[in-house]
Amino acid sequence: MNRPFPELDGELTQATLLRRLAAMVYDSLLVLAIWMCTGFVAVGLNDGESVSGPLFQSTLFLLTFAFFAYFWIRLGQTLGMQAWRLRIQTLDGKHINLKQALLRFMMAIASFACLGLGFIWMLFSAEKATWHDSFSETQIVVLPKQKK
Repeated sequence: MNRPFPELDGELTQATLLRRLAAMVYDSLLVLAIWMCTGFVAVGLNDGESVSGPLFQSTLFLLTFAFFAYFWIRLGQTLGMQAWRLRIQTLDGKHINLKQALLRFMMAIASFACLGLGFIWMLFSAEKATWHDSFSETQIVVLPKQKK
């Protein structure tokens, strides 16, 4: 059962493509840091020799998914999304589950693999949804500014 998010003042709107891309830049820096740390550990375990191959690539892939899944499921936001006041939620405003996180993650890869077409799709979609939004039945909303 998905937990609802706390009520916020004002209506939440769909995030724009530009705002999503900005958050993705922040998150890509964090993912790069995770990959670098993983590489340092792997090289250390391999007696200082470079590491490659399917096991190492699979480890990086799983760690990347774990990063996104943890933040999406627990908080509804990655660190980049927090900086840009974005939140991922179900269509009825609740936390997403692991299945939705996995579907979203895999479809986001497909969206990139098609030269970003899955992201550009939101500019023409009546719901303003990307491929991974639609496939995982999730949405990215902009949170209101915090009152001081």
